[in-house]
Amino acid sequence: MSFLSRIMTNKSKAHFSAGSGRAPGLGEATFLGTRKQTGKQTKSRVVVLVACFGMAYAVIGGRLVQYGLAAPETVSSIGPADSLMASRPDIIDRNGEVLATDIRTVSLYAEPHKIVDADEALEKLQLVLPDLDPKDIYGKLVAKSRFQWLKRQLTPRQQSEILALGIPGVGFRPEKRRFYPGGPVAAHLVGYVNIDNRGIAGMERYIDNQGLADLAAIGMTSDAKLEPVRLSIDVRVQSILHEVLAEGVSKYKAIAAGGVVLNAQTGEILAMGSVPDFDPNNPTAGAEDGWLNRMSNGTFEMGSTFKSFTTAMALDSGKVKITDSFDARNAIRIGGFTIKDFKGKHRVLTVPEIFKYSSNIGTAKMADVVGIEGHKEFLTRLGLLTRMETELPEVKTPSQPREWKKINSITISFGHGVSTTPLQTAVAAAALMNGGRLIPPTFLPRTAEEANEIAKAVVKQSTVDSMRYLYKLNANDGSGKRALVPGFNVGGKTGTANKVVNGRYSDTKNFNAFLSAFPIDDPQFVVLVFIDAPETGEGGGRTAGLNAAPMVGEVIRRSAPLLGVKPKFGQDGSALLVSY
Repeated sequence: MSFLSRIMTNKSKAHFSAGSGRAPGLGEATFLGTRKQTGKQTKSRVVVLVACFGMAYAVIGGRLVQYGLAAPETVSSIGPADSLMASRPDIIDRNGEVLATDIRTVSLYAEPHKIVDADEALEKLQLVLPDLDPKDIYGKLVAKSRFQWLKRQLTPRQQSEILALGIPGVGFRPEKRRFYPGGPVAAHLVGYVNIDNRGIAGMERYIDNQGLADLAAIGMTSDAKLEPVRLSIDVRVQSILHEVLAEGVSKYKAIAAGGVVLNAQTGEILAMGSVPDFDPNNPTAGAEDGWLNRMSNGTFEMGSTFKSFTTAMALDSGKVKITDSFDARNAIRIGGFTIKDFKGKHRVLTVPEIFKYSSNIGTAKMADVVGIEGHKEFLTRLGLLTRMETELPEVKTPSQPREWKKINSITISFGHGVSTTPLQTAVAAAALMNGGRLIPPTFLPRTAEEANEIAKAVVKQSTVDSMRYLYKLNANDGSGKRALVPGFNVGGKTGTANKVVNGRYSDTKNFNAFLSAFPIDDPQFVVLVFIDAPETGEGGGRTAGLNAAPMVGEVIRRSAPLLGVKPKFGQDGSALLVSY
């Protein structure tokens, strides 16, 4: 007999012995009552137990249904799928053409604790991905962590081949990859993203700075399609500008080139480029100097294009009239330096002649009439000495002398001694053309009404009228002839500056620019092109009129019709161009 059976037998004997001293009938009745009561308690307990089991199974079933309907959760140490696949908004141009978009891809990962044979897994992966670093990948396969990235952004074919290998412990994670249909055409404008789809440069970085990066950091982004970001860029004009810049560098054997097409009435950037550049689809493959956006993140001595601002300053001050004359017969000697003209006329020159012949002597004397403080204040008023404010993150601060002396004012008057960005040079020139309003540049669409609200009056209308006349004069009779485009009435100013090499001005290398506006009678657009250290130009020379000017002419010739500018012929613009 078992231990449990003996215990039960002893308990029964003790129960019957307890009632042996009572009457026979009373003991039997007590026993029967107790048994009946015990039977009822047993049934109640069974009912309660069944109910409890039923409730437990109901809860389990409900939870299973809930888990089945809920979004999948990750069980490894990587973030949720929505975080990895978080969408970036498309970037489109002003006409809706896509400049940047997301495409779906997959990335390969490993869960080292599930890897059966690290050596075999590595050998199989190298069959499909021969560029993998064996030492690095093996270290990841045997790591003590539960998750390791092996290769980001695979092609569909690579994914299919790896799946066919059947390697335990490796898997794929859906991700997004940024794709730029235009490649390098608008690289510096649009920018690019890193491997985690985060904006690194250009408008991609601007979008992150507006809050997208913060939302991603706290896991509040999703895979939902976002509203596209529309830029002010016209991709057609952008393509033309990029092509002209690239051809100019090759044709004139230059180091670099850059350009911008600016709406003078609204401040909208319609096109901007800097060559050499890079392909944002694979930014690391480009040369290091291709990453520099020379238009907004490079500062240069802009040479004689600065004579536009010196002349405007003199006229706007009221101390110089357009009919005045200055003696340009003799060079200026000051502080051990000699200021002379490139091709001097050695005579007294009127203000229009000073501008047309690009006289350093005449320009310096006009600046001297205004004075040092007035000179500095005017350039500051035009935004040429302070950091430009715009959406693009890559903007460099101009450099100027710590203390302005007379020699500084003289050299700055013709474009030496102050370094500024080409973009803000174009923006300041727009103020001299559009009625005297300085309008901050923008890479986003802006209406004329919005521009009027933020515009600042910086020069008089009489100054604007004079500068339009001088720009037209220089293009028709001066150094800007090669920028002329029949029917589109181009005006502008050349700038040929000696380039600084190893801290000294070089006699053999130039930094050339042409600053233009059209149609010059009522300028709607400003076009600036620079070319760095060209070795040649049209006709064999290497001054701005022989390379930068014809590049501007080519940009205007091809883009003006796209910008809605109608050509005009004849004295009053009413003649028609008829072809038979």
